[in-house]
This record gives sequence, C-alpha cells and structure tokens, in this order.
Amino acid sequence: QLQLAEIGGGLVEPGGSLRLSCVGSGFKMDYYAIGWFRQAPGKEREGVLCIGRAGITIDAADSVKGRFTASRDNARSTAYLFMKNLKPEDTAVYYCAAVQASSRYCSRVESDFRSWGQGTQVTVSS
Repeated sequence: QLQLAEIGGGLVEPGGSLRLSCVGSGFKMDYYAIGWFRQAPGKEREGVLCIGRAGITIDAADSVKGRFTASRDNARSTAYLFMKNLKPEDTAVYYCAAVQASSRYCSRVESDFRSWGQGTQVTVSS
C-alpha cells in the first residue's frame, strides 16, 4: 500500500529556512512525480511545487519562486522541499502527494494526484 509521510514542519521566524521531507513506502518512488501542496486556514489547497521522476523537472508557484526548491532521493524513497526566506503568509499545513507518471511529468494540480500524506504544520512567526 502506497504511503507518504511528511516530516520536518515546525515554527520558524520570518526570514528563516526549513526543510520538509516526504518519505514514501509501499511503492517504487522512481516511477512517481511528487507534488508539494499547502493549505492555510480558510483557504483552498495550493499547489506549491512539483518535481518530476528524475528530479529534473521542477515547477514552482509564483508565490514561492526563488525561495522554495525541491529535490528527491529515489534510492531513499524521499523527496525534499527546501524553503528559505520564509514569510508569515507561508504558514500552512504542507502536504506531499504522488502520482505515477511519465519521466517529464510535473503538475501542481490537486486533482492530478491520487496519494497524499497526512500533512505537516509550518508556522512562520516571530
């Protein structure tokens, strides 16, 4: 059974950095594109960034370009979201999601993904 687990959320001051990990189990991550999403209180879930199977294709939302990036280690079944220069508006529950896809596929559309982690809270506050 495919499972995803996000690790690494917490409280960080504005301007700080944080790394989230998405650990997969029950499937071979090599064949899956990974999406990172977030949902702030009272807002819809937003597609933040996606990373293709080989880690080459990365698409980021305008709100995080230049501040967030991603990588993946398929051998460890783990994907990473690196966040820097964090702002209070980045406060949200962050989710990773996976979908079996072609090598260059990348999407930040929620409905494109079938499998989701439980989410981890990121709070940016002084």
